[in-house]
Amino acid sequence: MARLMAHPGLQRLVVVGATLLLASQAALALGPEESRIKDLAILEGTSPEPLVGYGLVIGLNGTGDSPKAGGTSNSLATLLERLDVTVAPADLKAKNVAEVMITTELDPNLSAGARVDVKVSSLNDASSLEGGILVMTPLKSMDGVARVVAQGSISLGGFNVNAGSGNSVRKNHAQAGIISNGGTVRVPFGGTWQQAGRLAWLLHMPDFATAAAVAGSINSEFGAGTALARDSQRIEVAIPTAFGGDPVTFVAAMGQLATTTDAPARVVLNERTGTIIVGKNVKLKEAAVAHGTLKVVVSTVYDVSQPQAFSQGGKTVVTPDVRADTTENEARVLHVPDTGTVADVVGVLNEIGATPRDIIAILEALKQAGSLQADLVIM
Repeated sequence: MARLMAHPGLQRLVVVGATLLLASQAALALGPEESRIKDLAILEGTSPEPLVGYGLVIGLNGTGDSPKAGGTSNSLATLLERLDVTVAPADLKAKNVAEVMITTELDPNLSAGARVDVKVSSLNDASSLEGGILVMTPLKSMDGVARVVAQGSISLGGFNVNAGSGNSVRKNHAQAGIISNGGTVRVPFGGTWQQAGRLAWLLHMPDFATAAAVAGSINSEFGAGTALARDSQRIEVAIPTAFGGDPVTFVAAMGQLATTTDAPARVVLNERTGTIIVGKNVKLKEAAVAHGTLKVVVSTVYDVSQPQAFSQGGKTVVTPDVRADTTENEARVLHVPDTGTVADVVGVLNEIGATPRDIIAILEALKQAGSLQADLVIM
């Protein structure tokens, strides 16, 4: 047994197994402010690349593009010509055909032959893509190379039935669908997530404190100097010698490590929907808020001017009467104390008793006054 354990290959397996076990235990024991590294960042060189293509969907039950969409007939005629069938575009009735755009995202590390999902969206006035089949279509990347070939039956998850005379039944959106595993990779990007024994994590939400914490967690597990945070987003990692021949296991172990996270205090406002999101670490310094509502209503009332009886040349005319009413509520002065938790901030906002739109205006004023200790993000 001692001679077996002396074998370097078995020793490396034992080290790898122990590392994965410790990483898994650390992930299971996540604290309230901890997250796994794989949930906070992505490996450099693995971000999906967008692809796009133009094609035709056939086999529709009269729900395709109308004759007004001349491009559909021309595209169909071009497709048939490539199949050695010559037909004039004017002779084609394309009610069972629809022009579509096809989109997908391709992992740079996928190999030729891999399958990806593709999304299909109508370009013209097709009422539904239900039952349609996408004809073989190349999808190109930004460099113009056709990397994926897509074809297959479209899944909608809905329908759109028009019975005429304004009678119709619709469920979900019928002008866009998906083809599961409908794309086949032909020309891969050939990307790589490691170079010369080094790789890098890129944080989804850049933050210097989080980047330093991620590097610290990696160094604590695999040794000092393994990781170094270069800026608020990028953490460079040197692959240890023990994992030189198996970097995938090393990345898997790193991804399971627990680390603390941090983020700037933020208040997100959406005035269109009246949504207010108060993040962690938002604080209010002592202030006084006086808020009132000024309401101005301008309305027009139409009166009829009637001439006297038996008058000569008199006419009945409509005269507008414009009225303006102004209502101003008394301002309510509210004392805002120093607050240090999200619950305290929410309590202050509830005590104001204003509408979400008014609260947004108050928060913007508090920010200008220096009372609100947070970044305001207006969507």
